[in-house]
Parts: sequence; structure tokens; C-alpha cells
Amino acid sequence: MGLTIFFAIAGLITLWVIITYNGLISLKNQVLNGWKQIDVQLKRRHDLIPNLVNSVKGEMKFEKETLEKVIQARSQALGATGVADTAKKEDVLSNAIGKLLAVVENYPNLKASDNVKQLIEELTSTENKIGFARQFYNDIATKFNIKQQVFPSNIIASFFNFKNAELFEITVAKERETPSVDLNT
Repeated sequence: MGLTIFFAIAGLITLWVIITYNGLISLKNQVLNGWKQIDVQLKRRHDLIPNLVNSVKGEMKFEKETLEKVIQARSQALGATGVADTAKKEDVLSNAIGKLLAVVENYPNLKASDNVKQLIEELTSTENKIGFARQFYNDIATKFNIKQQVFPSNIIASFFNFKNAELFEITVAKERETPSVDLNT
């Protein structure tokens, strides 16, 4: 009778370890998938930028510095490694793209160009997709991190050496500021 209870308890503990471990692996793979979704959208953005810069370069002769900053930020973003580094460098790139788009508004010929309009629409759409991908990634990474930190699954997580996933965070202080809206014309 005592041996049966021992094996029943051992079996339940083994089953719990397997279920908890598999749950952690599932979340870890979802985090990796979330990161790959961000990566796909970042690649798309990186591919669009040279096309946009080439499309506006002829008209924006006096804005050479703005174009150079976009290209430089893109170069640095391509070399990013890890979530924190990528977030930091992509924030710089987003800032540079925002300035480029603001400058484009000052050139009527560019605003009227179908090619430039299409590239700006693609870039805007990609920026939205990047935002959604980051949100998905942060959501699933948070679930993964919580699963590793709560008792009793933290025992399994530490035993099998699981590591917390990094989250995307705003790294440029200016992006934390509330935008000012002036409706007076």
C-alpha cells in the first residue's frame, strides 16, 4: 500500500515536471516566433528605405544631411544584435525616417509623385506592422517571463536554466513625451 502511494506521488510529480517543462518550451518558441515576426518587418523596412531615399534624392538636393542620417541609421540598425540593441537602433532609424517624411512634406513635387506616395504608404504600413509585432512579442515574452518567475514553475525554469526574454522598450526619451497638438489655425 505504501509503495503504491509512493509511485503515485512520484508519477504525479514526474507528470507535473513534464507539463511545466513543455509549457516553458512552448512559450520560449512563441517568443522566438514573435522575434522573427519583428525581424521580417524590420527587413521589409530596411529594404524600403533605399528606394525611398533614391526616389527623393534628386528633388531634395538641399536636404543631403537628412538623407545621410537615414542611410546611416539604417546601416546601424542592420548591424543590431539582440532585442535591446535592436530597439535602440531602430528607434534612431524611426526618428530619422520621421524627419525625412516631414521634409518631404515641404516639397510639392515629391508629395505629388505617385512613386513617393506609394513608398511612403508602404513605409507607414510597415511601421504599423512593426508596432503590432513588437506588442505581440512583448506580450508573449511577458507571459514567458512570468511563467519562469511564479512558484512552482520557477523551480523547473531554474533547474533547466531558462532565461528571461528581453522586452522592447522605448529607449529614446523624446518618444516618451506627450505630443503637443495645436488646433488653432
